[in-house]
Amino acid sequence: MHRFFVPPELATQAAFALPEREAHHAVSVLRVRPAEQVLVLDGCGHELLCEVTTVTRRDVTLTVRERRTHPRPPWSITLCPALLKGKAFDLLLQKATELGAARIIPIRCERTVAQPAESDTADKLEKWRAPLIEAAKQCGLAWLPQIEPPLTPAASLARAEPSDLRLVASLAPDAAHPRLPISHFTQTHGRPPATLTVWIGPEGDFTPAELSLLQTSGVLPITLGPHTLRAETAALYCLSVLNYELSAPH
Repeated sequence: MHRFFVPPELATQAAFALPEREAHHAVSVLRVRPAEQVLVLDGCGHELLCEVTTVTRRDVTLTVRERRTHPRPPWSITLCPALLKGKAFDLLLQKATELGAARIIPIRCERTVAQPAESDTADKLEKWRAPLIEAAKQCGLAWLPQIEPPLTPAASLARAEPSDLRLVASLAPDAAHPRLPISHFTQTHGRPPATLTVWIGPEGDFTPAELSLLQTSGVLPITLGPHTLRAETAALYCLSVLNYELSAPH
């Protein structure tokens, strides 16, 4: 069944027209027809079973036949990956969505090659939402990750947001296996961590000063294995491992 994405305010209506981009895809690529059933997601936990009521060259209208609400996952991971160039960052955003990241905060590091101007932030955020939406539609994800403006490591720490566990992928020989901080937290608090934040460095890793800043702020270094991974691979590896550990029986 085809899936489409609409803004949350549209999903509250009993009938609505698909936004222009979604309508174009429905008409020109998927060739939907009246009476066909489709699924609509709003990124806020709602899934609508809809019937196509009218199709024109540019417009598609839907009538809601059934509404389903999906609860948020029992844990929330905020991913703080270093900004990457072009398609590498689009891939990271796409796969991070599929792997259930709740929020993504791009990080401007000293070694970051991509350095978009602050004046371009609004355009960048709109551009970055596209792979998030496409990935959510592809895998039927009810909750769309929140994408935020880029921050420096210092600025991300200065927000002092509460998080049960704060981790950084590290090449340091004393970095712990991700299971260890999760197990330690679970044993100490009698429950697994519900909120996690993880920083991923750029190619060449964070500078020693950046790593020192993170660690002196209480961010725990974790290892992603013996090999040096590309930045986008490290982010996806980390999300995969954390989700695996958090989903294990406790």
